[in-house]
Amino acid sequence: MELSCAGLELIKRCEGLRMRVYRDVNGIATIGYGHRLLPAESYPAGITEPEAAALLAQDVRIAEQAVLRRVKTPLTQGQFDALVDFVFNLGEGRLAGSSLLRELNDGRYDEAAAQLLHWDHAGARENAGLKARREAEFALWHGRAAAEMAAA
Repeated sequence: MELSCAGLELIKRCEGLRMRVYRDVNGIATIGYGHRLLPAESYPAGITEPEAAALLAQDVRIAEQAVLRRVKTPLTQGQFDALVDFVFNLGEGRLAGSSLLRELNDGRYDEAAAQLLHWDHAGARENAGLKARREAEFALWHGRAAAEMAAA
């Protein structure tokens, strides 16, 4: 299973594109579509859109593989897309230790979807961007169209 166009558009919309290195909300050096710089990476002159797209493709593959490794139940395309976005944003470790994954692997799909909505905090505070992203993942999970997600 691979991320669909709707899933990719969600990641791009939520991450935005930045051609120069910036610090994300956690202070981590980031570039492109939310690519966290690895220790050996340096982009003093920034990157181009094709370079950002290549980094995004690498990061998406990593997130896809994490979902495929961790989820033991069948998924719809929308569920897969929502989980890939979740892992892209928060990392495999967050999925691995989550109630979301436990509920999903126990076959409780509705309960798992509801768990997505709990991941809307940065530290102790609700974050509007994370809330919107989780709501968009919830919409994808339930097969809502991209146009509906954009309005969410």
